[in-house]
Amino acid sequence: MKVFITEAARTPFGAYFGTLSSIRPDDLLGATLKELVKKTPTLDAGAVDDVIMGDSNGAGEDNRNVARMGALLAGLPETVPGVTINRLCGSGAEAVIQASRAIKTGDANFVIAGGVESMSRAPWIVRREGKKLPESVAVDQLNQSTVGWRMTNPAFPSNWTQSLGRCSEKVAERLGITRSEQDEWSLRSHQRADKAWQSGLHDGFVFPFGGLTRDESIRPDTSLEKLASLPSAFSEGGSVTAGNSSPINDGAVTMLLTDHTGIDKLGINSALSGGFGEILGSKVVARSPDEFTLAPVDAIKALLAKLSLSFKDIAVWEINEAFASMVLTVLKELPEIDRERVNVNGGAIALGHPVGGSAARVIVDTSRELRRRGGGVGIAAACIGVGLGVAIAIRV
Repeated sequence: MKVFITEAARTPFGAYFGTLSSIRPDDLLGATLKELVKKTPTLDAGAVDDVIMGDSNGAGEDNRNVARMGALLAGLPETVPGVTINRLCGSGAEAVIQASRAIKTGDANFVIAGGVESMSRAPWIVRREGKKLPESVAVDQLNQSTVGWRMTNPAFPSNWTQSLGRCSEKVAERLGITRSEQDEWSLRSHQRADKAWQSGLHDGFVFPFGGLTRDESIRPDTSLEKLASLPSAFSEGGSVTAGNSSPINDGAVTMLLTDHTGIDKLGINSALSGGFGEILGSKVVARSPDEFTLAPVDAIKALLAKLSLSFKDIAVWEINEAFASMVLTVLKELPEIDRERVNVNGGAIALGHPVGGSAARVIVDTSRELRRRGGGVGIAAACIGVGLGVAIAIRV
């Protein structure tokens, strides 16, 4: 059974403590779900079998199953269930994978999948006392819950629990990837993202919301000189900086998935592959936590083998730019990838990286770019903290 993305919607991605920071994550998601349903007027909202959303935090206003909360806030019928899943930076992709599986097994006909994150509103959290009573709290330490390790288990070796930036940097150093290469990739991302927005490439997907009409972290005026002037962010004299890393962001992404019977119900021309594209397959892999930037290499190779595809068969690559060093690591390890087909409209360094939604964004962007090019097969991939990687193939 084939599974298709038939429609999608996302907010612009807001900067950290920027324009969207006053909006709760469940409200971000609710608005995006509402927009998706509005864009699909032939959909009976009561026929949605599930709402599956990625969310990597879950410690704040998103703590009570944000997928269900967002569905209720969007005005979906109370009979529509929801589930929230966490695979860190791959959460949005995992939502799509699980939605696709539910449809393929016949457990569902229409599923809404995607992801949400408000990194601005991630709360400070207090470690719980190891006893039930009394219920008093001794605040000796506050732990940030925005991104990265917190309240780390002391059983883990120290090399596993270094910052994501330092882990990415160490792998890049080992492969001979330079600071200048990373800055050049960052500049490319901003320039291409700005051009894509000016060209209207996100029209019909990103909707104006909360005072934003485009992604807030794009820096069209940056330059190699400005990027080169930034200090190392994760180690003394290291190559990874705030400028060649993805920013911290707020935003939500949703998409509607179904099979051929659902396409018929919606009245969509099946010759158009159901809308944006067909989910061909996926692969999730793992390796040492401090080598998470190499995990997409394994995921891509495993997915190509699974689908009997070659690198030459792939027309478009979307590799989520957690760090320029990570994307360059993938390209160094997989020289068969044509760089001119990678993140052709910019990536997360410019567009932003609201963790729970980012991998869903690269899936939709892959599908939309394939359609602009007249069809083909594309791969959307992402590195994931704690040593994971994910890749999804889409055909249009």
